[in-house]
Amino acid sequence: MTEASSRSSAPPQVLVLQGGGALGAYQAGVFESLHAEGHHPDWVAGISIGAINSAIIAGNTRDEALGKLRAFWDLVSSELTAIAPADGGPARRWFNEASAALVASVGAPGFFRPRLPGFVAPTALFDGTSIYDTSPLRRTLTELVDFDLLNEGPIRFSVGAVNVLSGNLTWFDNRECRIGPEHIMASGALPPGFPPVEVDGQPYWDGGLVSNTPLQFVIDEEEGTDMTIYQVDLFHTRGAIPEDLSDVSQREKDIRYSSRTRLNTDLLQQIKQLRLAANRLARKLPEEWAKDPDLCELIRHPEPGAVSIMHLINRRELYETFSKDYEFSRATVNEHWRTGVEDARLSLEHPCWTGRDPKRQGMITYDLRNPEGPRVRDAMGTEVANARKGAPTP
Repeated sequence: MTEASSRSSAPPQVLVLQGGGALGAYQAGVFESLHAEGHHPDWVAGISIGAINSAIIAGNTRDEALGKLRAFWDLVSSELTAIAPADGGPARRWFNEASAALVASVGAPGFFRPRLPGFVAPTALFDGTSIYDTSPLRRTLTELVDFDLLNEGPIRFSVGAVNVLSGNLTWFDNRECRIGPEHIMASGALPPGFPPVEVDGQPYWDGGLVSNTPLQFVIDEEEGTDMTIYQVDLFHTRGAIPEDLSDVSQREKDIRYSSRTRLNTDLLQQIKQLRLAANRLARKLPEEWAKDPDLCELIRHPEPGAVSIMHLINRRELYETFSKDYEFSRATVNEHWRTGVEDARLSLEHPCWTGRDPKRQGMITYDLRNPEGPRVRDAMGTEVANARKGAPTP
């Protein structure tokens, strides 16, 4: 994508998917609504479970992608729907804990299984580098993803993983290298549960160890380009004061995996606003300043494009606990999926989104399913006042 091409046609649509294990069914629901409304991504970028969902989307035709996502989530989820309590009270909380305990004990079909001998063995800490074996995931990926299409098709594809030796985040992109199952598995190799995955002779762990969102990579790669970004996060920054140890563990996990998303968004917004200001100032200065090295340094980056970010956030259900990212019951997976469908549908229909100016320079973020009211933030992170009234942004 170039600046010229992005401005001469509709802005490229980018789907940005965070990591979060079983919560990733929410991302599949978001994709269902995007697909239904004709919003087909030109680029998908993911971390961890987001990398798996991204691979299924990019590695299938438009007509097949949604069905393959459904096949994956049906495969990895256990069929406990019939016995799940209907309400969200203590019974449902215990149901979820039992389901998560089952997954921890026997694994998830087509995804991972306990390594033998069991982790409870006295020698387990010195007998391997992970609790689980992820070889079932390789078979699942080869069955559900057309890697020829993923590498040679129209959708750009990017996943992030952390080099175990250097500790640096590495991005694998189908415009730069040929993607195989190992790249997706590396992006989701969260220790100590999953083993490192070797890619080109180097060991990799889950990209979420450094950053759980690909947003900054996407923005940096296409600096100055107009884009429409659907950023789907699986952990929520805000939360209540924990009331027990389960709440403490869940709150810690939410903060750990969501904090960099907010940090990245705020910093990117501020940087783009400063670049706009630098370019405006350069145009006001006399010609003799044109070659000033300080001025040249300030304006060497292109002016920011018009970037609209729909921020879709999976928010905690009252019955969820710290095990929510490995609670793979069919009942809960289907609920996450339905919530993703609804959040995306209502956001796409919201007047703040439908009435936005897609050519307005800078980065504007739209959190239109916020329980406290829709929020639209401009390039300096300032909330647009009329968003709460449902009016289009100026």
